[in-house]
Amino acid sequence: MEAGALLRSISWIPIRHLPRRCLPIFPRSLRASSDVQGGYRGPKPKKDWVADWVSNNDDTVRSLPIYVGGLSLLAVLFNRSISGIAPVADASSSQSRADLLTLGLAVTNVLTGLVWLSIRPKSISVVNPQGVTCQRIHYDLPDYVVSELLWIWESLSVATCCRSLIIVYQDNCVLQIGVAAESSINSGDPIIVDTTKLVQGSLYESVMKSGSQSYLANLSLYPARSELPFLPSNTQSSCSHLEIKESQ
Repeated sequence: MEAGALLRSISWIPIRHLPRRCLPIFPRSLRASSDVQGGYRGPKPKKDWVADWVSNNDDTVRSLPIYVGGLSLLAVLFNRSISGIAPVADASSSQSRADLLTLGLAVTNVLTGLVWLSIRPKSISVVNPQGVTCQRIHYDLPDYVVSELLWIWESLSVATCCRSLIIVYQDNCVLQIGVAAESSINSGDPIIVDTTKLVQGSLYESVMKSGSQSYLANLSLYPARSELPFLPSNTQSSCSHLEIKESQ
């Protein structure tokens, strides 16, 4: 599971005709259980036997084109030797043209198998963020807003691979939660988000200018990594999202 970060700028519309109420802050969760009386009688998921066999025999499947190409070459040579046709290829002979086409397909199969064996997908491994646990919430937020923000974080951390969440509103960091980078000055304390430097960076400016999401699949390959020092040092990816809500 990869560590992720979400940078989000949002705008709240104050509702003045409703009284402000302080709601209790509590985590919201949804549970589903199949332990019902009589057992589960709904439809069962279908099993793809072909996909399961391919995943369990990856090396055999990757080598299969080599065997098919090799057998095809032997079959063409054997057919040529017993057919009574001269071993020298003759362009005027339909048999020679068919043999040349078959040889080309067989060689293509062999080369395909060699490519499949040499190129393999990179296995995904679990990455534990290196940092300290952080939970900083802006002091001037109403209780119901804090409750909603904590519910958003719980949903993201459970349903996705997100391990750090930063919410910036009007050039202020209203929420910094999850795993943060450890401060080099005060050991054990997280690095606080410097919104002044953040909004002046190219990553923030590009998101504000485009008005759309910016996803960095491999954060170590992008120069914008230096603009996010508050994230864990081994953060794998970053997602910046902008949402603007205007009153009607």
